[in-house]
Amino acid sequence: MNKILVAMSGGVDSSVTAYLLKEQGYECIGCTMKLYDTEDLANPCATCNPKEGSQSKTCCSADDVEDARSVAFRLGMKYYVFNYKDDFKSTVITNFVDSYIKGSTPNPCIECNKHMKFTKLLNQANLLGYDGIATGHYARIIEEDGVFRLLKAVDLSKDQSYVLYNLSQEQLSKIKFPLGAMTKNEAREIAEAQGFINARKHDSQDICFVPDGDYASMIERYSGKTFNPGNFVDKEGNILGKHKGIIHYTIGQRRGLGIPAADRLYVVKIDVPNNTVVLGSNDDLFAREVNAKDLNWIAGGNVPAEFRCKAKIRYRMTEQACTVKTDGNNFTIIFDEPQRAATSGQSAVLYDGDYVLGGGIIC
Repeated sequence: MNKILVAMSGGVDSSVTAYLLKEQGYECIGCTMKLYDTEDLANPCATCNPKEGSQSKTCCSADDVEDARSVAFRLGMKYYVFNYKDDFKSTVITNFVDSYIKGSTPNPCIECNKHMKFTKLLNQANLLGYDGIATGHYARIIEEDGVFRLLKAVDLSKDQSYVLYNLSQEQLSKIKFPLGAMTKNEAREIAEAQGFINARKHDSQDICFVPDGDYASMIERYSGKTFNPGNFVDKEGNILGKHKGIIHYTIGQRRGLGIPAADRLYVVKIDVPNNTVVLGSNDDLFAREVNAKDLNWIAGGNVPAEFRCKAKIRYRMTEQACTVKTDGNNFTIIFDEPQRAATSGQSAVLYDGDYVLGGGIIC
């Protein structure tokens, strides 16, 4: 690859990505994806337009675009803003809302990577006559015997391989992750040395289209639906109190229940047909078996019917030893030790050491 389209969010990571590729002699252009308007947000407010030094933890604001444009100009790169609002709405926001309504807890960043960054943007690069794309993700891609492998980042504290498991062999062959072999501090040092405006900019953490973190309000506003209160019940079906609507809860949640009890209570199940939320103890959240669907296998070769590996069922956890049994696109993970709060809608990602084997959606 000689010509690269660099996805630039306005943050330090994608800016350093562009700089590194330019230094390596690639012909680069920068771009930012316009993904939503403020009317798609839960409560449009000042967090949607952070100023210099802001503590806002979302991305994709007007200021982010200007930061990305500033870095591109400094590097002598052409820069574009692509309007992908309709696609983002139909593939990411709608899926997020529908999943919560069905009692699941989706990961919209994974959906955005799958549908937007590594499908829509790769298609855009092809239309522009460019060979591939680059992003500021902390992960690595290598080629071994004609097979492209996705690996964890060298800096495990920043590793983002979990949210990239949906990539295909063809996509991996056209993607560059220049930051995969460095630390976040090293990236910031490069940005400061180059005088980038965003060298000390805070990382985006919250979901971009829910800047205030109020998922329930956003879901009600977007769907036009109201969600009736129902009963909190224990595992035997005894009524413990009233909940304020199923979209306010997720598996493992303890805070905000408002139920007095001698021992701490946690959400252990969301029963959508009966509009009930089942509460139990922390021990009730642990299980050895986790079922998942929509397996994406990127390890190369045929998918084994049964194999040993490690897996993680949340972004912020250390992968755990397990046996995996597959049946077409469905698979079951049997952990050696019980794991806490496997949550429908989240992703289960499979690892062999630093290598990502694949993953799917927890049922």
